[in-house]
Amino acid sequence: MTEILDESVRATLLGPLFDTGWEVERDGDVLVKTFTFADFTEAFAFMTRAALWAEKWDHHPDWSNVYKTVTVRLTTHDMGGITAADAKLARKMDQLAQ
Repeated sequence: MTEILDESVRATLLGPLFDTGWEVERDGDVLVKTFTFADFTEAFAFMTRAALWAEKWDHHPDWSNVYKTVTVRLTTHDMGGITAADAKLARKMDQLAQ
């Protein structure tokens, strides 16, 4: 079962994500990042690639797309906060955006 990250694990798993632009929302329960692409087609292609991994891992983002930007919010709703599954999907999204 996935559990909310305790402070020491949180620092280890989330620290590298902060270097790539991820932030934790004010309440501390959601990872957020806005990806910017060259155009709508690239943004949509990123979402398609990310959706395949989200489905495979059964961990789905809250996200929105406006033209060439995709804003992603990751949290594990049934646990009420950030878990290792969120960090894993964030890392994958960073890889897919390159």
